[in-house]
Amino acid sequence: MVKNQFIIQPAGVQHCKYAQEIVDEMALSAQARGTGIAKRSPDYIIQKMMEGKAVIALSKEGEWAGFCYIEAWSHGKFVANSGLIVSPNFRKCGLAREIKNAVFKLSRSKYPNAKIFGLTTGAAVMKINSELGYVPVSYSDLTDDEDFWKGCQSCVNYEILKSKNRQNCLCTAMLYVPKEKKNKKDIALRNNFKKNLNLFERLVRMKRAVFLKLKKKTNRTLEII
Repeated sequence: MVKNQFIIQPAGVQHCKYAQEIVDEMALSAQARGTGIAKRSPDYIIQKMMEGKAVIALSKEGEWAGFCYIEAWSHGKFVANSGLIVSPNFRKCGLAREIKNAVFKLSRSKYPNAKIFGLTTGAAVMKINSELGYVPVSYSDLTDDEDFWKGCQSCVNYEILKSKNRQNCLCTAMLYVPKEKKNKKDIALRNNFKKNLNLFERLVRMKRAVFLKLKKKTNRTLEII
């Protein structure tokens, strides 16, 4: 059981020593998947730890195992659980799900009235999000905070996002709406999504293939020019 193997807790000053390792693994993981990720510095990760806006998982021996942090946008109306990463030494044991659960609870505690969203290219993360009550939405349903979107500029797929006028990209947008803010449309969307999760995953793979083909074509054109 994951809970017996790891200590999963809000990160604090005592965990700042892991910041560089976390950032390095984020970059390596994105490179291995061939997907984009907004780059973060060790100082930024440390800031999140000091603010109590991050969750870290450690092995019983004190080895860093996983991490995720919280970002608030639009004056706290929107919250993102970002930077989910699990050390290669501890993957495929359900740790990512436990970290997502923990950071979700921390987000709900700190921002009980906020909508929680995420951008992801991973099917596994989509499944975890769906279990927590997220549903896929259009990019227009997310925060319009310019600082959030500026973070995408360091992503390898930023040109795709820009070419789509910030309305679409390889990432899938998912949103959790607190119960008190849900309407009939939100409830129906969640029910339909849970019933058709496998179909949605296939559509996401198709979108990714199309966008990557578009990106390669654009790059070839630029090379000719």
